[in-house]
Amino acid sequence: MNIVRVATYNIHKGVQGLGPMRRLEIHNLALAVESLDADVVCLQEVRHYNRREAKRFPLWPELGQADFLAPPGYEAVYRTNAVTRDGEHGNALLSRWPVMSHQHEDMSDHRLEQRGFLHVTLHVHGQLVHVMVVHLGLVRASRVRQVAQLQRFIQREIPPDAPLLVAGDFNDWGQTVQLAFKRSGLHAWGVPQPTFPSRLPLAQLDYVFARGLAPVGLTVPRGRVWWRMSDHLPLIAEFTLAV
Repeated sequence: MNIVRVATYNIHKGVQGLGPMRRLEIHNLALAVESLDADVVCLQEVRHYNRREAKRFPLWPELGQADFLAPPGYEAVYRTNAVTRDGEHGNALLSRWPVMSHQHEDMSDHRLEQRGFLHVTLHVHGQLVHVMVVHLGLVRASRVRQVAQLQRFIQREIPPDAPLLVAGDFNDWGQTVQLAFKRSGLHAWGVPQPTFPSRLPLAQLDYVFARGLAPVGLTVPRGRVWWRMSDHLPLIAEFTLAV
């Protein structure tokens, strides 16, 4: 039985706190990501660079955050969603398995939010597995349109019999996204696991949806060590992949 362990984590750009209490957490996040022991790690709010934060924090890494967070032996893929005055940030995927291809598609729905998704194909246990890393908008109407865009992309770009994972921060406090994906054959299994806000989780905003893989388990690590690093908790899903 071939187990595929997938984690999704919104890292809040590697910084926590407000005003003068802001603190750099990217070094702790690197240890945390490695401790997840996931085959595939899907990350949101990943900074490629930021001039302002680099000046503020003497220990700001010289590498982009995706490369900095990748444990030894992992391949990192990063693509930009948002460009700001001081830098840029987006989605990333870290993989133990070889990366065969990757692409990015913009899904910004209005001028106040720059959004996108990352599509990566991995060679896992001798076959291609498609992984999409997603960070949807804050406005419900935007999310509805963004899910429809994701569905069109899947129909256009991914063979219907290919194993598919869609993971990320969906910003959905209800079941809009779940119901829409269910109609496309994508399911999020298990009892709901709240991931936000990390200090006192009330809602599951982070999911790993799957098609063509059988679910094994779903966990969310909790505790002070986790809520200090980001406003989200990581979610870890395990699947079996038929060969």
